[in-house]
Amino acid sequence: MRRDSAGSEAANRSWWDSDAEAYHAEHAAFLGVDTADGEFVWCPEGLRESEAGLLGPVGPGTLAVEIGCGSAPCARWLAAQGATVLGVDISAGMLRRGLPHVRGTNPLLVQAGAENLPVAGGAADIVCSAFGAIPFVADSARVMTEAHRVLRPGGRFVFSVNHPMRWMFLDDPGPDGLVATLSYFDRSPYVETDDDGVPTYVEHHRTMGDRIREIVGAGLRVADVIEPEWPEGFTQEWGQWSPLRGEIFPGTAIFVCVKPD
Repeated sequence: MRRDSAGSEAANRSWWDSDAEAYHAEHAAFLGVDTADGEFVWCPEGLRESEAGLLGPVGPGTLAVEIGCGSAPCARWLAAQGATVLGVDISAGMLRRGLPHVRGTNPLLVQAGAENLPVAGGAADIVCSAFGAIPFVADSARVMTEAHRVLRPGGRFVFSVNHPMRWMFLDDPGPDGLVATLSYFDRSPYVETDDDGVPTYVEHHRTMGDRIREIVGAGLRVADVIEPEWPEGFTQEWGQWSPLRGEIFPGTAIFVCVKPD
């Protein structure tokens, strides 16, 4: 499949619309989807923004944009801290799942793609994405440019994705997932299709160097890269994430970026 934005967006919109119910049956409790104020979980390793503070101070007067907000537990958590929040996602099904928990219009949830954010330039103090969009976007460099555009000088863009080295391994939490089978340097998208050959799910790979070049190329500065370690005693599996694999190599990369003053 070509790396075209429209094709990826259409496939993934359909995927997340159809998968929303099953996804939440498995993950809603871990993500805090149905709690009063939501929760901000960065990754399957369970790192929470309340503990990590990667976004910096959040409170009244803060304008935050979440890319790929899904059912909006992170966006609601930010709103509970006093921020004014815009949550963006391509999937109406995912957004609809979060609407019953939204109080008023904060967060404001909007159906839109990550490559064209419906936000004025220089308006946001924070842009964030917790696994919600970037792996599914064909033109991730465009997302970095968009984050730079909407941030005010000094603002932060923080996003988490599959750790790039995970591309080499099968999506298997057991021993078979410990054997490298694919090339780290193969940027061909992973595509699932229906019986007619129509793409229904598309995920894109970038190396660690690719990610950093895209960030820097957009005019942002890399302030930190976090590779969360598997917590001691944490036994929950999530897809390919597991204690077995987590003891050996990272499953997540979190990029902390700043728009220079």
